[in-house]
Amino acid sequence: MKIGIVCYPTYGGSGVVATELGMGLARRGHEIHFITYRRPVRLAHFHENVFYHEVDNEDYPLFEYPPYDTALASTIVDVVQYHNLDLLHVHYAIPHAAVAYMAKKILLTQGRYLPVVTTLHGTDITLVGNNRSFAPVVEFSINKSDGVTSVSQNLKDDTLRLFNVERDIRVIYNFIDFERFKKVNKDHFKTILAPEGERILVHTSNFRRVKRVEDVIHIFKLVHDALPCRLLMVGDGPERSNAERLCRELGIGADVRFLGKQDAIEELLAICDLFIMPSESESFGLAALEAMACEVPVVSSNGGGLPEVNIQGVTGFLSDVGDVADMARNAIRLLSDDEMLQQFRKNALAQARRFDIHNILPEYEAYYAEVLEKSSIKVE
Repeated sequence: MKIGIVCYPTYGGSGVVATELGMGLARRGHEIHFITYRRPVRLAHFHENVFYHEVDNEDYPLFEYPPYDTALASTIVDVVQYHNLDLLHVHYAIPHAAVAYMAKKILLTQGRYLPVVTTLHGTDITLVGNNRSFAPVVEFSINKSDGVTSVSQNLKDDTLRLFNVERDIRVIYNFIDFERFKKVNKDHFKTILAPEGERILVHTSNFRRVKRVEDVIHIFKLVHDALPCRLLMVGDGPERSNAERLCRELGIGADVRFLGKQDAIEELLAICDLFIMPSESESFGLAALEAMACEVPVVSSNGGGLPEVNIQGVTGFLSDVGDVADMARNAIRLLSDDEMLQQFRKNALAQARRFDIHNILPEYEAYYAEVLEKSSIKVE
């Protein structure tokens, strides 16, 4: 198949999943065309069967903000025509699903029907989509897509609760590429960060309020009071400065490292003992899954789709959102018991293998084929 993929090219979950999906499909022989305003962060090297089309979004004096939607729709139309795409897969409803509908209508005037699959990733529904000013466009775009997927059952349920959706939504989980995310020996690196054998905790996110980054710091403070440990904070965003300030106020700054955005996150996960994710809500919890693939257990909230990934008492522990004390107790319990920690490491890896990319890619291929078959009937 010749497949166009529209996504945000950033470190966020939707962009990562879209890029990994495209590269995985390319390895299986499909021709993949990424269409976005910047090269996706995980598309760093040349890949066979992969093409990148940058959306030219020039500034115009007339506009306060550049008209990205219009530029994206025009680029989609051009790529579909020139490269004869079979299908367009857009990730994140706003604005991509609406833009895809615009491109589809333009192509229809030229006698071409473009099937569109929309994947819902989370905040496009739970945060942005729940803003009533966006609701009509989100609802319309979902219903006008030829296929709709969500990355968890919880997100599907939220979408059906928030919107009047007439289109069936297929749950196709996020996935992990074990060729990249796996436990490797980085003991020399661990010795540098924890020279006295301290436990290493880690949190990765885009440091938005929904991630409850300050909860991570409070959890670590309680763990730090109970046993020798270090904390790695990976990522960047609007809550970083508050988290840094809180570390100083609590007197734990010397044992917390803010590492910023990292491309080789798997090398950091390889040296960690516990992943902390106290999020207000997670549609799936891809960062937790990446940790589990590297044999790192997870202490998390029970928000959103996290219970579909992190299994209570097996791969880690779940607590109510905001229950810092319970998360800290669970972390201390796990980090204080070597035998339990090793068993949870094994369990985390076994759970992560359920989401192996080689298991998930065929689901997308089958769904694409289903959408294309139904679309051919429409054309006829």
